[in-house]
Amino acid sequence: MTSAPHKKDAIRATGLSKRFKTGRSYIEVLKSVDFDARHGDLTMVMGPSGSGKSTLVAALSGLLRPDAGQVTALGQDLWSLPTGRIDRFRLDHCGFIFQGFNLFSALTAMEQVTTVLKHTGLSKAEARERAAVALKEVGLGHRLNQRPAELSGGEKQRVAIARALAKAPQLLFADEPTSALDGENGQIVIKLLQRAAKDHGAAVICVTHDPRLEAYADRIIHIEDGEILDDRRVTPDGAASQPQLTEA
Repeated sequence: MTSAPHKKDAIRATGLSKRFKTGRSYIEVLKSVDFDARHGDLTMVMGPSGSGKSTLVAALSGLLRPDAGQVTALGQDLWSLPTGRIDRFRLDHCGFIFQGFNLFSALTAMEQVTTVLKHTGLSKAEARERAAVALKEVGLGHRLNQRPAELSGGEKQRVAIARALAKAPQLLFADEPTSALDGENGQIVIKLLQRAAKDHGAAVICVTHDPRLEAYADRIIHIEDGEILDDRRVTPDGAASQPQLTEA
């Protein structure tokens, strides 16, 4: 199911279907799924491994073309665009956070962020200034010159979040962002995603199978076997709390 149209909708999908060939047969991973997400909301997409949640996010974000269905993102019919324009849409409007961090081993935290920003048209000085602000926001203002080997798992994920937030994305996609982290660091990360929605107005779509994160969601969607089983808005217990990140 999906909610009624709303003026704050950032992304809306209808009838998304996707199947993959395995040997002589096909596995239907998405089965005519409808979905929407709003600016300022943290939407959790939950389900067991193989439920289709990561495939759904890939189709919503322009990373994987569905076999059928439509995605309207920020008013644009995403999959009707040429490939180059889809790539540009992701660069201009989307941020991505993955469980594997996807950091470059040779680059410092500052360089991880500025490398992305240089493709947005900012000058070198502007990119460094924006990167520093983003890293300070995630509590890493004192770690600007550290490389991934010198950072903890939680710090690496916070660098990845800073890299995504520095572009000021209107759509932020997170795929299992806490699965490689302990409970304390996982809580910090999910609160940062919550802040991206509340303070930056992004539509944050987080794929997870971790029930501990439900307390921070504005909306929880359960998907299983390629179908949405439950879709509900909630009042998160953690809505009023913001992460207190120290520089020490």
